[in-house]
Amino acid sequence: MMKPIVAIVGRANVGKSTFFNKICGKRISIVDDVAGVTRDRLYADASWSGRDFTIVDTGGVELNSEDVFQKEIIEQVQAAISDANVIIFLVDGKSGVTQSDEDVARLLRKQKVPVVLVVNKLDTFDISSTYDFYSLGLGEPMPISCTQSKGIGDVLDKVISYFPNQDIDEQVSGIKISLVGRPNVGKSSLVNRLLGKKRVVVSDVEGTTRDSVIVPFNCNKKTYNLIDTAGLRRQRSVEKQSVEGYSVLRSMGAIEMSDVVLIVLDGTSEVTEQDVRIAGYVHEAGKPSVIIVNKWDSKRCSKEEFSEILQEKLAFMAYFKVLFVSALTGKGLSEIMKTVDEVYENASRRLTTGVLNDLIHDAILNHEPPSKGGRKCKIMFVTEAATNPPKFVFFCKEPQFINFAYERYLENRIREKVDFSGTPIQLVFKGKEEQ
Repeated sequence: MMKPIVAIVGRANVGKSTFFNKICGKRISIVDDVAGVTRDRLYADASWSGRDFTIVDTGGVELNSEDVFQKEIIEQVQAAISDANVIIFLVDGKSGVTQSDEDVARLLRKQKVPVVLVVNKLDTFDISSTYDFYSLGLGEPMPISCTQSKGIGDVLDKVISYFPNQDIDEQVSGIKISLVGRPNVGKSSLVNRLLGKKRVVVSDVEGTTRDSVIVPFNCNKKTYNLIDTAGLRRQRSVEKQSVEGYSVLRSMGAIEMSDVVLIVLDGTSEVTEQDVRIAGYVHEAGKPSVIIVNKWDSKRCSKEEFSEILQEKLAFMAYFKVLFVSALTGKGLSEIMKTVDEVYENASRRLTTGVLNDLIHDAILNHEPPSKGGRKCKIMFVTEAATNPPKFVFFCKEPQFINFAYERYLENRIREKVDFSGTPIQLVFKGKEEQ
């Protein structure tokens, strides 16, 4: 069976993200003193007393707020509640019961899901500070201090007591796919289209998605994990200690943890320096990728013209695959998962040593390695040392004579014979003493 889902809900700035991070044992959710930092649901695997579960962090609920994001946040919280096996309702012991707490409690009392009421920020662990929260009608309030890690174990003991008795051994599996790109190119809209549900906040305000949201889903009887990341801006315009700064770092982390990266561009605008920089991050990380040109319903040129621009701008990753889509109309979206599978298969492809050496032997016959001062580089044999990305190790005499042009020549010959489209490949040249 699926692992139980535990959703953390509550009004803004009561410490939900800090609590989430304590349970996960690492900093996944953004923690900041600014209310409303966590806007989308965040998923992470956690374990307590031998029981595995999925913990979900949600945005702060302020039902009477006029904030432009509140309607979307409430939809996300309600979706998280509908998925959950247990709900942790977090409140602030320093502030006492607020109208927002009462509003959230009223929403939770209508649910058929067990609710664990948790009173945070009780650094002195004064139990009397919890008494007022009985008025919320959600049972006994449990005191904790996230900053001091007090009481969290008791809360988790109660949470897992509501889990089904069956053994839970199903692990999250499948290709991990991240979406990266400049702010407001339509990444969240693409996520929602791909999932067929509204799972990520969508807004015309740049920088809406600040956290990387991991959402497992199935497509064509296969399991995938979709990661929607924060929009990447120019580094100099982002303060590293700001909320958005953490988002940029998280986007870089999402690229590293991905199996395939979807690089999203805006088809209605120029290919910018930042688009190229983001593609460079993906290339340097050695990740297979697909260029997704979104908003193609408002195209500004032909596909051929746009592809030529990409070939010029992305000359360092000439292996790229490109799709032209519209998250608004759904045009072209059916090709995305098919192409994801293709580039992942290419990145996972392993060549036998015999086939590979025959290929390189033919390449050398057509164009010998460089020489200098009467000394010649000689490639003795080559092997594929790794996949994802494919890594080819060439054992040579005088490997120092291999220059960029010859390395590019060998890469091109490999690509001509074998389909490595959509994935970088690495060529390493070793001398006799390095073998």
